[in-house]
Amino acid sequence: MSGLKRLPIWKRLRRRAERQWLIARAARRRKVLHPVADRTGQIRSRDILAFVTQRNERIRLPWFLKHYRDLGVQHFLFVDNDSDDGSLDYLKDQPDVSVWWTDAGYKQARFGMDWINWLLMRHGSGHWCVTVDPDEFLIYPHCETRPLRALTDWLDGSGRRSFSAMLLDMYPKGPIEAQPYHEGQDPFQIARYFDPANYTIRKNPKYGNLWIQGGPRTRAFFAYDPLAGPALNKIPLVKWHWRYAYVSSTHMLLPRSLNLTYDEDGGELASGCLLHAKFLSSFSQKAAEELDRRQHYANSQEYRAYHAGLQGEADLWCPESREYQDWQQLEELGLISRGNWA
Repeated sequence: MSGLKRLPIWKRLRRRAERQWLIARAARRRKVLHPVADRTGQIRSRDILAFVTQRNERIRLPWFLKHYRDLGVQHFLFVDNDSDDGSLDYLKDQPDVSVWWTDAGYKQARFGMDWINWLLMRHGSGHWCVTVDPDEFLIYPHCETRPLRALTDWLDGSGRRSFSAMLLDMYPKGPIEAQPYHEGQDPFQIARYFDPANYTIRKNPKYGNLWIQGGPRTRAFFAYDPLAGPALNKIPLVKWHWRYAYVSSTHMLLPRSLNLTYDEDGGELASGCLLHAKFLSSFSQKAAEELDRRQHYANSQEYRAYHAGLQGEADLWCPESREYQDWQQLEELGLISRGNWA
């Protein structure tokens, strides 16, 4: 396996300066985070931690917590961005959750990543950390039979510090609004389908990470400009060090070597998927709220596209859609890999 091409020293110094700037920025932004329930004293040295920013996700939280507890996450660290749906009260009553509240601007915090980088720096160093949104559900090879600890122990033994997962948009058959989603329900009882192909992949020369686009959001909402579609590449699982920083969402990190989650010599490294449960019956309401707030990337370009596409009854299903079965199915389609993790 080849590594990232070594950069000239001036570029390495520039990347280092950028990383130091991100860390310093996160430290400054910590002042807007107000602890509501700080149980971080319970965190043990080998605990796997989850870091999440959320706003008005009360209906999703029970299944989200169940999924990651079942995988083996021992403690959750949430930032609540001024929710008014009861989700903050729900989170503060969970015994394995620490939660901070802020009403500061999501956009001004680099779409929440300043807050998450601070919490990772303060509480994540030395731990395997899962950084996800409340509608992202990590799966990986053997996830039905092996806990997350088995994967992280194997990654430790292999000398790997990061693990990639493609964001796989899941959707129902028929109009998105037709099947009501209820609190505590498995979202994939409804959003059971995905696109098995129609993805593009290229390498980001600046940071060395892969850049993946395509799938149902691109064909339904960005057909006029596929390159404007959302990125599907994520690095959500990292053995954190306080000198690390996410650059843009969980798409890429610094140091640059953390983005080498693939093999350029024809082999495969183990990788997972984040099943993305965005397209449930609450989607249009959420899209309208976020469009009104205008707190997302590129002046909420993505949510403006959703709003335009939702004028009729949005139906993402097509004859090529596949019903999700298990991780082996995704491996056969080339969307997930066990690599040499037998």
